[in-house]
Amino acid sequence: MRKLLPILIIPTLASCSTMQSTKTAEVLEVVTADLARADGSWAGVATISKRTDGIFFSLTAEAPSAGTYGMHLHAVGKCQGPDFTSAGPHWNPAMKQHGRDNPMGAHDGDLPNVDATADRKITLEYKLTDIVLSGPMGLLDADGGSLIIHEKADDYKTDPSGNSGKRIICGVFKSGNRS
Repeated sequence: MRKLLPILIIPTLASCSTMQSTKTAEVLEVVTADLARADGSWAGVATISKRTDGIFFSLTAEAPSAGTYGMHLHAVGKCQGPDFTSAGPHWNPAMKQHGRDNPMGAHDGDLPNVDATADRKITLEYKLTDIVLSGPMGLLDADGGSLIIHEKADDYKTDPSGNSGKRIICGVFKSGNRS
């Protein structure tokens, strides 16, 4: 058995030397939204990063309590409390209905529900598909875009907002850097 061990280890070590490390994706553009509650207090940060491997949405926030919350990208970059209706409807340049489970959906602004832990923390990294950031059909068109977190979970099918309730947290996306 001892004579076989070197015979098994040497080919394994040789193959390890040919492995290449995974290249980190290059960041091309970053937009951020500082999130606030209706009373103006800080609630977190959302980031959309355009990278060579896709467009990613990241969220670090603090919810009012533990639970599940719906959230959406909204068509207007304006967050006036207390109800945040200034953010307009969901961002929906293709004029679809709401929800990933709706046969007529989903909006470009539909995002997954997020869970706040017992300490009220929310974190998420999510790859966005078929999204355009800039230009007339982009999230960052002439009137900008925003993120809304709603008081309840999104049911992923009811138009226009998935029965997700009141808008409780809002943030306006602002360009960070472009390459």
